[in-house]
Amino acid sequence: MQFKKVAIVCAVVCAALVLSVAAMASDSQSGTWKFNAAKSTYSPGPAAKSITLTVVSEEKSIKIHSEGIDGEGKATKVDFTANFDGKDYPAAGIVAGDMVSVERVDGSTVRVNMKKAGLTVMTVTSVVSMDGKLRTSTFAGKDNEGHDVKNVVVYDKE
Repeated sequence: MQFKKVAIVCAVVCAALVLSVAAMASDSQSGTWKFNAAKSTYSPGPAAKSITLTVVSEEKSIKIHSEGIDGEGKATKVDFTANFDGKDYPAAGIVAGDMVSVERVDGSTVRVNMKKAGLTVMTVTSVVSMDGKLRTSTFAGKDNEGHDVKNVVVYDKE
């Protein structure tokens, strides 16, 4: 009788671990994403020439690394790691500020608030398609010169 209880507990624990690992591995935001210029729109422009975005998204946090060439031919690089807790975290390379806060909206959507001096200047909402092959990031806010920004940046999963 005792053996059956131990076997059942072991089976439940193993199943929970397998499901936990599968859930982390299947986070739709995670992966390497390549900029798709044909599907993207920039207002104001010019559009980026290239972007490679690497996302590691886990249950409680997200890590972003992006490298590319902007519309003027300058190299860009963005890095940050933040928890999904609404608190501010340092961000390197974002044009619109120096801090971010992030929230997971649902299983396929993440929202990043870019901040400068504690105030949100740009909000980026990133949604991964149902098939997991497309990531659309909508940037809304103000640039450093005070111009309204409404960019829709589309990425293909590598």
